[in-house]
Amino acid sequence: MTIGLIIASRWTKPYQYYHVQLRQYIFKTLNTYQQRTLITGVTMTMDDDLSRIGISLPKNLLDRFDEILNYRGYSSRSEGIRDAIRTYITYYKWMADVKGEREGVITMVYDHEQRNLLSSIMDVEHEYHEIIKASLHSHVTHDRCLEVILVHGDGSQLKALAEKLMAHKGVESVKLTTISIED
Repeated sequence: MTIGLIIASRWTKPYQYYHVQLRQYIFKTLNTYQQRTLITGVTMTMDDDLSRIGISLPKNLLDRFDEILNYRGYSSRSEGIRDAIRTYITYYKWMADVKGEREGVITMVYDHEQRNLLSSIMDVEHEYHEIIKASLHSHVTHDRCLEVILVHGDGSQLKALAEKLMAHKGVESVKLTTISIED
């Protein structure tokens, strides 16, 4: 059964015949609970059935994602997307724990050609002027900019600022890194 798990989880087109044969064997031999455990490698409850979703991505983003999937040895885009979603959830949970007085840095990469983005970013930064201590702006390429914002204040305010910046179309990434001021 261990060999079956490796083939099923790392299936590629040349092994399609073997994958189909293995899958038929699994479904004939094992009950539903055992099938799910073997195929996914984890125990799942009945309400954890897979759901299909559709997403639209710019071609360049999808191409970069595919390069990373190839490099890291993922067998499918779905596997890579599940991994990315797990990472996002972990980061979101970590951000939820940012409490108390903190000092930190927000790094943001954005497309300065995006309509109204610069004025929207400035509006947000002015709204949070009490916690922003300094900022540094760098032109990475003709279209992309990197902004580093030094912040000091309550963790909830720092998170709110990062999340407001993150919500704008044209912002590629926002990362908040903080340390506690309290001993």
